[in-house]
Amino acid sequence: MLFSIELGTKVEHKVTGFKGITTGRVQYLNGCVQYLVCPKVDKDGKHVDGLWVDQEYLDIIEEKAVVVSSKERITGGDIAPLTVPRH
Repeated sequence: MLFSIELGTKVEHKVTGFKGITTGRVQYLNGCVQYLVCPKVDKDGKHVDGLWVDQEYLDIIEEKAVVVSSKERITGGDIAPLTVPRH
């Protein structure tokens, strides 16, 4: 399987220690696979932006940390995938 991490999995970035839940995934034409990792709110209750992270840099902390019913309303993504400027 191309995507080795299920959405809703709690992960940690191997280098920075950034932790969160995988809420999106994308595959680019060159084969790169990234996941959108969204952390909890900070200590003051403010929203912290998620980060797109290459699959190879993620360690699984907890599988199925968040389960969303397929019967729930489907909406757009939290953060747009990275874009490459046109020349």
